[in-house]
Amino acid sequence: MGHAAGLRAGTRYAFSRDFRKKGMIKLSTFMKTYKVGDIVDIKNNGAQQKGMAHKVYHGKTGVVYNVTKSAVGVIVYKKVGNRYLEKRINVRLEHINHSRSREEFISRVKNNAKRRKEAKAAGETVQLKRLPVMPREARTVEIKDVESLAPQAYDTHI
Repeated sequence: MGHAAGLRAGTRYAFSRDFRKKGMIKLSTFMKTYKVGDIVDIKNNGAQQKGMAHKVYHGKTGVVYNVTKSAVGVIVYKKVGNRYLEKRINVRLEHINHSRSREEFISRVKNNAKRRKEAKAAGETVQLKRLPVMPREARTVEIKDVESLAPQAYDTHI
């Protein structure tokens, strides 16, 4: 038997909807606003076949470069051989979500600005760099009494 190599080959689970999330697409998907420069995750939705990204882009993150009425243009970097090529793909709104990859970075920037402002008001210097987790401090374990264990003889008697 041959092996099918069609456009959607090998996407049995990638394009299927999650448990209890089958059926119509919720309206909040269409109410989201996308702007040029937004970072988005491409996650194809099996309920809408139009405007779906190719399977190689499923799960990838890109930057919005164009916004239209029902779709957005996304710049994604695809590995081809030993290099990464910039690909510009057009995807409908149903197949993208705002990425959460920068949330931690943005919250850290805001927190650092707040800490810097408080330290300046107090006339102190503050360490804002992240430090790696250091090894735990050494501890000594004291043993009060040593108990010697000997194995029991195997008994086949029932």
